[in-house]
Amino acid sequence: MAYSNVLLIKQVNGLGGEGDEVRVKAGYARNYLWPKKFAIPVNRANRKQIEALQVARARREAEEREHAEALEGKLKQVSVAIAVKTGEGGKMFGSVTAQDLLDRLKEDGIELDKKQLALYTPIKSLGKHSTRIKLHADITFELEFEVVSENPIEQAAEEA
Repeated sequence: MAYSNVLLIKQVNGLGGEGDEVRVKAGYARNYLWPKKFAIPVNRANRKQIEALQVARARREAEEREHAEALEGKLKQVSVAIAVKTGEGGKMFGSVTAQDLLDRLKEDGIELDKKQLALYTPIKSLGKHSTRIKLHADITFELEFEVVSENPIEQAAEEA
């Protein structure tokens, strides 16, 4: 297999950040990285760009970290309750998914990506729950939320 050394100009998930020199398969570099302007071939002239790219990377990472810390501050102040329809005895109709939680947070002005939320299974019970939110590589936040009933819970006729 043919490999090629490339200098990343932009961050590529799973590969590296700008200023990194990585070894990839030649076809990946030729057909994806170079046409999309994510990377350039490594040669003596391009090696001079490494320092400038690393400064830009440090600046970008600092901005992302500041944004994540500000978002963490907002999340600490918010109280999340999700209202769901329930039937007899408090049994839920359906479940609460990650998208429901993201929509509820969006109402409070907090924009998150679905990939940041670690709610892997839908919630099918009323009560308090928690999930982990990855805001940055170094910053995670444990979000506590409550699933409540829209209508008053009626006991089953057999129990009465």
